[in-house]
Amino acid sequence: MKPSRDSDPSRMDFDLVVLGGGSAGLAGAFRAAAHGARVALLEPAEFGGTCVNHGCVPKKAMWLAADLASKIALAADLGFAVPAQAADGSFLDWKELVAQRQRYIASIHAIYQRMLDEAGIVWMPCRGRLRDARTVETDTGVHLHAGHVLVATGGSPVRPDMPGAELAGVSDDFFKLCGAPARVAIIGGGYVAVELAGVLQALGSRVELFVRGPRLLAHMDAEVATQLQDDMAQHGVRLHLDTPVQALERAGPGQDGDGGRVRVRVLHKGPAHPSDAFDCVLLATGRRPNSAGIGLEALGVQLDDDGAIVVDEFEDTAVPGIHAVGDVTGKLELTPVAIAAARRLMDRLFGGRAGAKLDYANVPTVVFSHPPLGTVGLTEEQARERHGEAVKVYTSRFRPMLTALVDSPQRSFFKLVCVGEEERVVGIHLLGESADEILQGFAVALKLGVTKAQLDDTVAIHPTSAEEVVLMR
Repeated sequence: MKPSRDSDPSRMDFDLVVLGGGSAGLAGAFRAAAHGARVALLEPAEFGGTCVNHGCVPKKAMWLAADLASKIALAADLGFAVPAQAADGSFLDWKELVAQRQRYIASIHAIYQRMLDEAGIVWMPCRGRLRDARTVETDTGVHLHAGHVLVATGGSPVRPDMPGAELAGVSDDFFKLCGAPARVAIIGGGYVAVELAGVLQALGSRVELFVRGPRLLAHMDAEVATQLQDDMAQHGVRLHLDTPVQALERAGPGQDGDGGRVRVRVLHKGPAHPSDAFDCVLLATGRRPNSAGIGLEALGVQLDDDGAIVVDEFEDTAVPGIHAVGDVTGKLELTPVAIAAARRLMDRLFGGRAGAKLDYANVPTVVFSHPPLGTVGLTEEQARERHGEAVKVYTSRFRPMLTALVDSPQRSFFKLVCVGEEERVVGIHLLGESADEILQGFAVALKLGVTKAQLDDTVAIHPTSAEEVVLMR
């Protein structure tokens, strides 16, 4: 639908103006337009935001390549005639891989452009700033008036405030690599750090992970995270736990010709000690909401201490007519969550569903580590904090058939967290081959209130890893 204009040629009227063309903004724009709303979308960069350009999509492409490299190594152990160099990733043409990855991403951009045109959404390749709760001024001087404004500007990687931080790249810079650096240091212990470490190690780098805390993935089940640490070590990743990084410094010229490389200075209960020199250092130390510079605070929109926009359960800010979804709100920073929240918001605003909102409980997610880790519901620690002695845990630790065939030490670890006499399943945690694909169906079962007895009553599919979920005793 076309926007309306009044006598002021610099003003355009819409039902909805969306700031940001990432996953949340696009989802909101498309759903609102499907309900008949007049929509304008402001996005100065490529469509798709972090997910398409610096996150889920390119990351999964690199993970798939890394997974293939691992499979090639296993193929050699099974008797396939594989050149020795292929097993360590050295036969990979990174430039070709990157070209194929970017070709795929470009096709997504083109699809979004076509969909916007077909939906009648007005795309403006510019930035916007809120002048009041109903007016957005673009940086090209156009005033957009709308009944509702959706802020979906996403987030950006954080560069920590420490000496030498400028010597490292942030997680987005990983996607600029056109080859595997020989030695890589990754600072951080969250899912981004874990994923980058696994990919680079599998594709030929020697990776060291520097983690401030005592373990990886601090917000996930501790027992599962511990097994992942063992598996990553088996793959060759060197873990430095309880190792705060104090500074980065340029490596001086040495016998090995390491000028221009970077050392990591870490604290070990005393003076900070420098590491060996690294060819590449990546910072995976969190993300910050993109909430600055768009006029929110002047209008009374509340931001928390991290800069996230404070919204209620319906994604509304304290200012009527201004809404926010996705990473800029600091809620679950997952693409499917941003999409689902935006669609429900638009169903409420323009689709006649007065109570539509996203249920943020029991959202499944996957860390694309090596092997992948899928989780939904409560960790054992969370369950015991809420339910005490009513918690019962079932586990299965095993080697998938392929790794068992080649006598690899890598192990899978599946875990069920149950509560009450009926043993309702409140947490499912899967670490191992195909965990990313297995979890989706079991997440539906958990959402519907499945019990351990119902899982027990389900016939197993043999031989698979998934059967372990219904065979735990």
